[in-house]
Amino acid sequence: MIVSDLVVYPIKGCGGYSVTSSAVDLTGLRGDRMMMLVDDEGVFLSQRKVPAMAALRPSLVDSSLSIGGKSFPIVADGPRVPVVLHTWNGSGVDQGDAAAAHFSDLLGKSVRLVRTPPDLRRETTGATIGVVGYADGNALLVLSLSSLDGLNERILERGGEPVPMNRFRPNVVVSGWPEPHTEDRVRRAVIGDVELGYAKDCVRCAVPMVDQETGLKDGPEPIRSLSTYRRDGDGGVTFGMKAQVVRTGTIAVGDKIDVLEWAAG
Repeated sequence: MIVSDLVVYPIKGCGGYSVTSSAVDLTGLRGDRMMMLVDDEGVFLSQRKVPAMAALRPSLVDSSLSIGGKSFPIVADGPRVPVVLHTWNGSGVDQGDAAAAHFSDLLGKSVRLVRTPPDLRRETTGATIGVVGYADGNALLVLSLSSLDGLNERILERGGEPVPMNRFRPNVVVSGWPEPHTEDRVRRAVIGDVELGYAKDCVRCAVPMVDQETGLKDGPEPIRSLSTYRRDGDGGVTFGMKAQVVRTGTIAVGDKIDVLEWAAG
């Protein structure tokens, strides 16, 4: 059981990129969802309403954000603007007019780019609590290749096309578990020198029905097939495990996953 992929998403809702290793802070992989696009009212943008965000591929290079051949210096601290992320009301460090104009042009709508303030302390919920940046609710999303394989078998049986792992936007992809959804039973684990604690199963929205390469909606799979066998007690469709960081450190592709505690039963 090893890490087969690590993915960082610098801007919430935009595309991610794989890394061979990453420092892990209490909020997750370093740089992950450290930025967010907001509308004129400060409300976050996501692929739920703006699927074209998926095709944007920002990356972090030293202290700059790079996208499409352009580079913008990251403003670590400065003027704060109010932001809204689901039910959370907080603030963000505005990244300036040049970045705002570039992303507004890319998406065809007025947006601002904000960064998590250095003093942000946004607390999470779940079996293991902690802090998070601009991710939906928890620091890391863990998924196994066996879970994806099991899902794609069902999709093929229904006459659909298999979907790639990037539809689910995981941070840590695990190979070597023979049974699908083994990650759901992990309660404490060590990867590299990082300790993780289970927070909750990940309830999926419509984002997995967005093609992450084109930024176009491409349903009804995988949600259609998932909904036939992955319902939680409240009717939500689940796929993947959300985790919190208990001990910081570094994770690398190829690291063994040492499970310290499994769910009872």
